[in-house]
Amino acid sequence: MHTVETVAPVLKVFWAPGCSSCLRVKEFLTRHGIAFESVNVAAQSGAMEALRSSGARSVPVLAIGPRYVYCQSLADIKAFLGLDIPDGTRLPPAALAERVRITITKAISFVAQMSDDVLDGPFRNSWAPPRGLAHHVFRVVEAFLEAGETHAELTYEMTMRGTHDVLPKQDVIAYGQTVLARFECWWRMHRDDDFDALAATYWGAQPLHEVFERTTWHAMQHARQLTVVIEAQGDTVNNPFTAADLSGLPLPEKAWDDDK
Repeated sequence: MHTVETVAPVLKVFWAPGCSSCLRVKEFLTRHGIAFESVNVAAQSGAMEALRSSGARSVPVLAIGPRYVYCQSLADIKAFLGLDIPDGTRLPPAALAERVRITITKAISFVAQMSDDVLDGPFRNSWAPPRGLAHHVFRVVEAFLEAGETHAELTYEMTMRGTHDVLPKQDVIAYGQTVLARFECWWRMHRDDDFDALAATYWGAQPLHEVFERTTWHAMQHARQLTVVIEAQGDTVNNPFTAADLSGLPLPEKAWDDDK
């Protein structure tokens, strides 16, 4: 009698260079000793098309056979993998608001410090030139505001809008200043909202507090990438992020993902 060995499906991580959540999920799995197959959709032909055919719209995605989960939420990742790992303490909304202010203000100064040649890139394995990364810092925050103001689903497309058609340096700076002013207005009106209420996102209904936290660390991670660009030119970053700025946020450990 012959026995048939069954092979457990491989855990795959579909990711792209420069993606903040992609780096975070890879670091999370490595930190907890969970083996995975790395699938760089920017480098492996047909990988993104295969992912989209399964129903996923963007990276990062964890997949086991036909099952998959978006990786924007560590809670969703842990549930998908059946991991009993306690959640960390989330910063209160007022602290998150202060980190958004810090992120936008410092990102504006980082852009001001870079020349147009540097902003136009390319840079390492980035999915966008530094000018696009800078725009994305501000757009992540603006998309969060737009979704809340219109009671619409926060979509991946909203967070990416305009990033690949960015304007000259001074216009990017002006855009950041506009987003900061808009955020301050939103915060004055909504600081007493119920942040436990559910908000619609492309990775499912999530507590508003978690979506606000993700917006905050997501924008800050891309702003951290701008400091890597500056340092790669041999320059010293003016007014860099401090340990206090980063503390309490579920950021990736590294500022830049050089994986292939």
